[in-house]
Amino acid sequence: MAEFSVNATRFDPYKNFKFRVKWDGRYVAGVSKVGALKRTTEVVKHREGGDPSSSRKSPGRSEYEAITLERGVTHDQDFEQWANKVWNFGSGLGTEISLADFRKDLIIEVYNEAGQVVISYKVFRCWVSEYQPLPELDANGNGVAISSIKLENEGWERDYAVTEPTEPTFTEP
Repeated sequence: MAEFSVNATRFDPYKNFKFRVKWDGRYVAGVSKVGALKRTTEVVKHREGGDPSSSRKSPGRSEYEAITLERGVTHDQDFEQWANKVWNFGSGLGTEISLADFRKDLIIEVYNEAGQVVISYKVFRCWVSEYQPLPELDANGNGVAISSIKLENEGWERDYAVTEPTEPTFTEP
């Protein structure tokens, strides 16, 4: 069983706005939003013949929901290149999908206010099921253009080697 460090001075929960995403061993530029990690386990109901008044419940299959990544539109091609590994339009018969590497593992890191990694999850065997290179464009708007990918996955696990860091303090002169 993994041991957890305890930071007796930390009272506040971690914020949701400091994070980074990594795949292929490098951080992905500009990711501004990551969808929630969610696992749902089916309930299998069964009844014993001698107990007609109630049913029993046990766990069935577990499913992992897709994760959406969003970022501002730039010249960076990471989202598009990964999406094209699943379906590359016009590439010719037999080369529409890159079976060798259309799946990737990714790492989601959460940071505290001081910029220290506090939580990390590894997401397994992801692939792009939806790709949106451009949002709806509006000449009367003034927002940032956002592109997104939706990642199907086969599960995730927390990296328990990432422990709670000792938070920095400032000494007074």
